[in-house]
Amino acid sequence: MAALSVCGTYLCSRMKDKALEVLRTVFGYREFREPQDEIVEHVAEGGDAFVLLPTGGGKSLCYQVPALLREGTALVVSPLIALMDDQVGALRQNGVAAAALHSGNKLAWRDEEDLRAGRLKVVYVAPERLLTERFLELLDTCVINLFAIDEAHCVSQWGHDFRPEYLDLGRLAERYPHIPRMALTATADGPTRRDIVDKLHLQKARWFTKSFDRPNIRYRIGLKDKPREQLLRFIREEHWGDSGIVYRISRKDVEETAAWLHKQGVPALAYHAGLPSAERTKNQTRFLKEEGLVMVATIAFGMGIDKPDVRFVAHLDLPKSMESYYQETGRAGRDGLPSQAWMVYGLQDVARQRSMLQSSELPEERKLLEGQKLNALLGLCETAECRRVALLAYFDEVMAEPCGNCDTCTDPVKTWDGTVAAQKAMSAIVRTGERFGSNHVIDVLMGELTDKVRQFGHDRLPTFAVGKDLTRSAWTSTLRQLVAGGLLAVDLEGHSRLCLTAESKSVLKGERTVKLRHDPTPEKGSTKVRSLKTRAPKAAPTGMDRDLFEVLRKERSKLASELDIAPYMVASDRSLQEMAMLKPRDEVQLLAVHGFGNAKVERFGHAFLAALRPWI
Repeated sequence: MAALSVCGTYLCSRMKDKALEVLRTVFGYREFREPQDEIVEHVAEGGDAFVLLPTGGGKSLCYQVPALLREGTALVVSPLIALMDDQVGALRQNGVAAAALHSGNKLAWRDEEDLRAGRLKVVYVAPERLLTERFLELLDTCVINLFAIDEAHCVSQWGHDFRPEYLDLGRLAERYPHIPRMALTATADGPTRRDIVDKLHLQKARWFTKSFDRPNIRYRIGLKDKPREQLLRFIREEHWGDSGIVYRISRKDVEETAAWLHKQGVPALAYHAGLPSAERTKNQTRFLKEEGLVMVATIAFGMGIDKPDVRFVAHLDLPKSMESYYQETGRAGRDGLPSQAWMVYGLQDVARQRSMLQSSELPEERKLLEGQKLNALLGLCETAECRRVALLAYFDEVMAEPCGNCDTCTDPVKTWDGTVAAQKAMSAIVRTGERFGSNHVIDVLMGELTDKVRQFGHDRLPTFAVGKDLTRSAWTSTLRQLVAGGLLAVDLEGHSRLCLTAESKSVLKGERTVKLRHDPTPEKGSTKVRSLKTRAPKAAPTGMDRDLFEVLRKERSKLASELDIAPYMVASDRSLQEMAMLKPRDEVQLLAVHGFGNAKVERFGHAFLAALRPWI
């Protein structure tokens, strides 16, 4: 037994060494991030795995490295063409033989021949194509070393991106029982995780999870007050020249916002499912290959985007759940550099999301679940505590102390006892027949003798003018928070009328206290572009020459343009920052730069070293 133990330890150590060598020579990374090393070792030795890592946590390496360590080809199931092409492009720049088999690939027949001949190490394929009898018969003739099911939450009807095509992937376990399988996702709550494992027959798989925390992302949530102007000010003052994504809920809002930003001098594109396919493809390609573009989109955009240098994600409308918010904001800062998740919302956003849910054709059980998810997101929006603590708590993760990198940490929010105010508001709503919107209810509370108040005789109600102690903005805040907390409801079909809920009774009877937050004063300021000479320079890492970084960035753009690939496939921002700090003199020193393995040094080393030479 002792001999077997020593032998097993030796094999384990040997596999780790090989994995680390692949990581450094092929991908140019010095070390694995925890728990990548354990995942790679387990899968490379033939084990099944369920992998739950945050967006930007390095999931792709967890199957790409084992694919290179094992004999044969790894099959990666992916839901979107853009995601496949993006991954293949990056792998090829690292010298890895890879292909994506989909309807948009005109040379797919040639890639299939390469797959059959064993000339490919990683092949991406959609579930619809993979599970055709013809393709399965092709796989029967190949040496497949691994099945990796990416975006695995798509298999679960409890997941936020359910794809019915994923449901049959459990057949892989029956047809290829001796080939290791792994499921990977960035966002899955308890029910979704269990559903994934059950439907993919991964009951015996080893689970790997990591903190959902993205410490490089700063979370900021504010109130809507001319949202387009707020967004413009945010971009101009903090992210001028950066790549970013702006999410809107409707196609009309997407097009109008993109056009308006473009008119204000912000290079912005639109993306939604209603655009012609050619236009969508063109805009997505531009976003990937050009620097400094802002994409205004519905949630139809994003899951297939692996662009690492998105510096901000902005929401001008409320997402539908905490999972959606986490996944969408997670598209910022995948390279680990400082980035922002910025959102503004208001009472109408809360009402619209709840109305959309109630009018949907979902079964009641699912409506209840989705309602709970929306409530969790509203809790995040209205919290006076650390945003990151609240966000991670939703994913059953306890954070020991506030993060210091969200708006409620850097600008703490004060709270007040809003019980009496809530009772006044509820009484006014009941006495006006639960037939009016927030503006009229506030008029009644503040004693405003409007034509509408006189028309309905609401100036004679006991609740008329009982709320003069609060300002109109304070009442707007109070009503919004009561709706967000489920203590009031808004019926959009009834002209946004406010009404009580089952939870209101306990407040009216004095059995429940209501804690409200003081809303911060809305940001004020001109949206006029300051000259580049007067704008504060963006923070740079200690020891990095900002001017040299810009020179290297231009060289990267030139190389990418010549090859018709995205700039980050040549070198990431982090790679350029390290070059600007280390100033390598030769190819050996260039190998020490993050992201530069043998293939990239051979392909791009000469150009970057030439750009560096005058600065050394």
